Order: sequence, then structure tokens, then C-alpha cells
Amino acid sequence: MTRTLAGSTLLLATYLPLAAQWLHYPTAGVPRTPDGKANLQAPAPRTSDGKPDFSGIWMTGHPLPCDPVKGADLLDCDAELPIAVEAIDIGRGIGGGLPYRPWAAALVKERMANEGKDDPHVRCLPMTVPLVYGLPHLQKFVETPGLLVILTEWNASYRQIFTDGRPLPVDPQPSWNGYSSGKWEGDTLVVQTIGLRDGLWLDLKGDPMTDAAKFTERFRRPNYGTLEIEFSLDDPKAYTKPWTVRFRQAIVPDTELLDEICLENVRNNQH
Repeated sequence: MTRTLAGSTLLLATYLPLAAQWLHYPTAGVPRTPDGKANLQAPAPRTSDGKPDFSGIWMTGHPLPCDPVKGADLLDCDAELPIAVEAIDIGRGIGGGLPYRPWAAALVKERMANEGKDDPHVRCLPMTVPLVYGLPHLQKFVETPGLLVILTEWNASYRQIFTDGRPLPVDPQPSWNGYSSGKWEGDTLVVQTIGLRDGLWLDLKGDPMTDAAKFTERFRRPNYGTLEIEFSLDDPKAYTKPWTVRFRQAIVPDTELLDEICLENVRNNQH
């Protein structure tokens, strides 16, 4: 990773309100240890129909270690920002890197060379689905019969995942989050999404996602404190073959969402 990306990352950090939480209000139904702390290893809660209940407030659960040697080019080690490596470079853990089409490889090289000046996130535009799993923004999952709603603290945004058996639309109007329909395979919720707008960024590095993209997410909750998400992208315009990455989210109990509106006092786009 070059230091050019570090500039975008640190600029981003200047307006992340890490304390943007309703502090110290106990969440109902949280399993507790004898000392009153949340028991993160307790069994995952279940809905009335026996499926895992993903409801709760979540944030990236595998942040970059703030190593002053290995991580100094990525993060300000005094900030202790919980940013996952996939948010910076989604393909870092894939052997051989992402399978770019030539134009996509050239575009990523250009975006890194110009220090991500056109990054939609820095310009306060919506985040892509995988990016939000890696940045330090709270997400509130609300699971109801037939629908999983994801409320994101960043710009008071939302996403709908329908679990009522509806098919994906035939000719969808392109959108930032696309159109998502899920079904259960045992304790795993398998979600397919289409209908994305063109020109999206998957990460701060600038890896592209086009309007031809389809992605599949597999959600699992192995215990109370952990949400595992497997993200598989099939985008034949930008990549020569499908690829898969994995995210881990950690529960954030005893808090609540508050406004985190990017355009209030933002200074990043001036740079």
C-alpha cells in the first residue's frame, strides 16, 4: 500500500465521530456475565421461527492493528480507528490480488496516483455495501418477518433485504445499494443483490464496481457478539472471474444511533 492512500484515509479520519453514540443506556435482552458485561460468547438469539436473529448494532470486528511499523503508512496510530484492511484494499487477502480487466487495473492505478480525489465517500456520497462493513460507522440491523432492515449511522441511510420470497426485479432502476432478496439455508441467510449504479468504489483504494455487478452475501451469527459476512462479487465488466472476501462484525451493546451527517463541517473535499 502506498502513502498516497494514507492521505485519503487520514482525511477520512478527521471527521469520523467515533463517540457518536447514545452512551451508557443498557440494551434490553443482552446476555450478561456476572460482572454485568455483555457475554459475547453466549448463543445467538433466535426469532420466533427459530432462525438466527441478526438484530443489533454492529461495527467492523477485525480492525487493522495499529502497528507503528507495519501500519504507520495506513493509520494514525494515536487515533485507534477501527478500520478493516478490506475497507482500504478489499482484495489484499486474495492470492494474486483481484482479477482485474485491463481498464479496471489502469483505473485503480490512476485513482491511487491522484490520492483518491474522486472518492465518493470523501465527497459525502453513499458508501457501497462492502465498504460500510469495514469503516467505523455503526449499523443497526432490525430483523422482522420477511424483511431485514439495515440502518447506517453515516448520513442516516438505510438498506432493505427482503426475505419474503420475492424474486429480484427484471429491469431495476440502478441505485447505490441495489435490490436485495434473501433466503435461508439452515442458519445462513443468503442474499443476492443486483441493480447497482455504475462507477461505484468498493474501497478507499478505488477498486471499481459496475452496473453489471451481482453480489451474494452469506450472513451467519455464530454467537451473540459476532456477525460473519461472506461477500462474493461477480462483475464481468471489471473482473475476469468472481471473487470472495469475508468480513466480521462485532456487536456494540448499550448504545444507539445518532446523526452522523457528513456535510456538517466536512473539510475533506477541500483537499
